[in-house]
Amino acid sequence: MESPAITFTLAYVVFAFCFVFTPNEFRSAGLTIQNLFWSWLGSEDVGFIQYHVRRSSVTVLVHSALPLGYYLGMCLADPEKNLLYIHQVSDGWRLIFLTALVLQLASWVLVFYWSRGNWYNHPICRSLQAHVRPPHDSWGTVASNINTEFRRIDKFATGAPGARVIITDSWVMKVTTYSIHMASQDDCHVTVTKSRQHQLSPDSPSPVQYLTLRVHSINPAVKPFDIRLNSTEYTELREKLHAPIRNAANVVIHQTISELFLETFRAQVELNQLYTLPSGQEVEPCIGCMQVPANTKLVLLCQSDDLAHECQQCFCRPMWCLSCLGRWFASRQDQQRPETWLSSRVPCPTCRAKFCILDVCRVR
Repeated sequence: MESPAITFTLAYVVFAFCFVFTPNEFRSAGLTIQNLFWSWLGSEDVGFIQYHVRRSSVTVLVHSALPLGYYLGMCLADPEKNLLYIHQVSDGWRLIFLTALVLQLASWVLVFYWSRGNWYNHPICRSLQAHVRPPHDSWGTVASNINTEFRRIDKFATGAPGARVIITDSWVMKVTTYSIHMASQDDCHVTVTKSRQHQLSPDSPSPVQYLTLRVHSINPAVKPFDIRLNSTEYTELREKLHAPIRNAANVVIHQTISELFLETFRAQVELNQLYTLPSGQEVEPCIGCMQVPANTKLVLLCQSDDLAHECQQCFCRPMWCLSCLGRWFASRQDQQRPETWLSSRVPCPTCRAKFCILDVCRVR
């Protein structure tokens, strides 16, 4: 090849690779299927399943058009080859053109086949059909259930668009480029199979540990699949996942300082005395997460000789759960001196009265 052809080929290969395996720079520039076709795809929040059926179909069409795009681009990059005149080009270029054309036509035939019967043959809809059983009498009702749970704000979601992990109240899902793997939480168990340590990461100045978890379902129609996530997200995943988690490979899961402190915070509060609600007073939802009841009350229990930094009586009713109050306590600390966290005092998030960890009581 002459210089223009080599230059264009290298540039197009890099572009195609980045377009298929989208890096952060392409996402920031909006060069993704989701951004380029947003007006037709609609909103993921409104109809999660319908959105990804359309997205995966468009992705197949666009990705299969990349070889044809290379040939047409070469026509402009090196006009001396006269590639527009198919009958005049060499056998090699004719084979490239015909292969690219057949691939494009095959993708249209495939998408048309998927769309028959209200997308009955689409891989995502096939996955939904594996879960058709009471109380779901069709794959449409399964899709509606997933759409409803995805709209809730308490779902767990992480990962890049091509390998996204989503956990709702009833479902474990992995969104891939062309499909969605899903398993019902009632039917599955999760196994930590391996971990990988990266000393350098574009998202963190410190080493990062990535965990690989295998999702198995007792439903024979559901194939096992792997999900991958940062070890710092493992605690949040475990809180949302009702299915049992096994550590088959004896993987040591690294936790952040805040997570380690939160475990110690919970353990210490369990040792403190309990607070009994007055007769007639009801427990309200935690105002921090709005997901669980407010199960803590600040009661002045500690004895301090330091009058300048002594704890104060808090008159607030129970308004926070133990996890949210622990996260608040950790967020008010000197992040460079974790050894002082347990002995420090912070203001109440509501009335600003100072308290220490000994003043936190669980509500009964």
